[in-house]
Amino acid sequence: MNAVQVRSAERALSVGTWLIVAGAMLYSVLTVTPLMARHTAEEWAWTAPILPLVVDAAVVIVVRLDSVLARLGGHGGRWPVVLRWMTGAMTLALNVADSALKKDLVGVAVHAVAPLLLIVTAETGLAYRRAIAAAVARLDAEQRAEREAREEAARERQERAERREREEREHAAQLLREQREHEARLAREQTEREDAARRAERQEQQARERAEREGRERREREREQQQRDRERLEREARERVERERQERAERERRERAALLSGGPVNEKLPEDRARRIVRAAFGEGLAVRAAADLCGWSVGWVSARYQDHRDAGHVLEGAVS
Repeated sequence: MNAVQVRSAERALSVGTWLIVAGAMLYSVLTVTPLMARHTAEEWAWTAPILPLVVDAAVVIVVRLDSVLARLGGHGGRWPVVLRWMTGAMTLALNVADSALKKDLVGVAVHAVAPLLLIVTAETGLAYRRAIAAAVARLDAEQRAEREAREEAARERQERAERREREEREHAAQLLREQREHEARLAREQTEREDAARRAERQEQQARERAEREGRERREREREQQQRDRERLEREARERVERERQERAERERRERAALLSGGPVNEKLPEDRARRIVRAAFGEGLAVRAAADLCGWSVGWVSARYQDHRDAGHVLEGAVS
């Protein structure tokens, strides 16, 4: 029997056990409920099914936990045994009580079938599960031992293959060393013959390199002189541009001062002159009211020209950035 068959038998035992437990619970509830209803106050008659359900729930707990402990190979001690027999005895007593009170021996025998079957099934199922757990453990141990034996054989084969491969590599390395030694002797002889030719060639190469180095140094000096001349010209050009910029700024400053030196006027100046005055006032940072007094135009017109100059300044800043 292999592990698959053992587990199939365990499933069959589990399914059969739970079918018997379910049937016994249903039969117990149907049998005990009328008895409890007759022995309970009329206003509490609805509680009659509670007791058989509680007892049967204990049976379910016992069967379930016994199956788990058996599968794990454990033992719960004496209290699970006490609970198992106590619940079995309670189920048996509750099922036959009605017939026993009526002195109906046939009824006692009939109603004892399901509880007795449940008790014996619980005990037998526990024994079966323990036996199945032991069988599974034994099969696992055998499979583990077989697997370890296969792995050991595979390791031995691999070691033999590695040893044979190592010997082949060592032999090939020995042949390669001998071949390299022979080639090294030939190379040394060839080197000795070529030394004189290489020395002569080296001297010639050194002479060429010296001439090339002197030429490179001469060209480098010429490039440095050209670079200095170019930098001098660029510096002079920058200085000339800066002087022109300063002179232009000075002219513009004098022109603004001349435009702003006239003082307030009572009449509108010509638009062209008014625009120059507003531009000068904007450049000097004068207020809109002061610029309007200088050109004779309205504050709104001067404010619009200021806004034009600000917009132009923003556009110029954007172009530069």
